[in-house]
Amino acid sequence: MKLILLITSDNESGMEVANRWQEAGAPGVTIIKSVGLRRLKDKIQREKLEVPLHIASSMTSVMAYVLHDISHTNHLLLSVVPADLIPTLLDEAQAVLGDLLEPNRGVVFVVPLDEAIGVRVFDSGDG
Repeated sequence: MKLILLITSDNESGMEVANRWQEAGAPGVTIIKSVGLRRLKDKIQREKLEVPLHIASSMTSVMAYVLHDISHTNHLLLSVVPADLIPTLLDEAQAVLGDLLEPNRGVVFVVPLDEAIGVRVFDSGDG
């Protein structure tokens, strides 16, 4: 089994990739909304945010305060799949997002798993 992770800031396309992964045979796809640290820091520097004094004691506190109200700009897709499904899922991601080597398309990681407990893999006869 492998864990495939995709991070993209194109939320609409991220949802399309998730659907295509499921249609291609991924037993489940988890979607997590997220924000990158660079984008968070840029927002703090770009906007003159008024932060309560008790929160402004450290940059970490300020980032946590801003993170609470910021719109999450990325989608993180995760799926645990059989290793032989990875090429298909990569093809599906690139069919939607384009060449992942191009800037601002997305980032994909594939991680081998020693164990995957509770993952249900469907056979073609499971319907």
